Amino acid sequence: MIFPFFVTSPWAWLSWLLGASASSVSPAGTRDAEQFAALHAAAFGRGWSAEEFERLLIEHNVVADRAMSGERLVGFVISRLAADQAEILSIAVAASFRGRGLARKLLDVHLRRLALYGIGSVFLEVDERNIPARRLYSGLRFHEVGRRDSYYVGAGQEAGTALVLRRDLA
Repeated sequence: MIFPFFVTSPWAWLSWLLGASASSVSPAGTRDAEQFAALHAAAFGRGWSAEEFERLLIEHNVVADRAMSGERLVGFVISRLAADQAEILSIAVAASFRGRGLARKLLDVHLRRLALYGIGSVFLEVDERNIPARRLYSGLRFHEVGRRDSYYVGAGQEAGTALVLRRDLA
């Protein structure tokens, strides 16, 4: 049997062998609210509802990108713009797609898009205990500009500190 990936790309066999799935990044809209809510709930202790996402996605100052694997949403990033600054409100990647560079790909596309809108600085908050996310943001040249003690409160666990990070795009 000849597998089609040997014909389409000389490197496709490696992705197949490693179990990586191709994903595409594109702008998101209100049609994505339900899938955003489901992925957000799976990724975080308290997810936002589809209605909350829909309200965000109709705002003129909100920009969102999604990563799809076929028809399945496997990641998203959503930001709110204010003057020449943006705040990344949330980023989530499906558990089965973590550790494959998808969050970096999503953020690369998203940050380029924000720069096209004239955004000079981007901010986000991350739990200081989230080492993989902190490594990702550090690799994308975000740096700490503040801290919010006892910001993340989870059921049955000690409150975590939020690190406020910034990256200049200009």
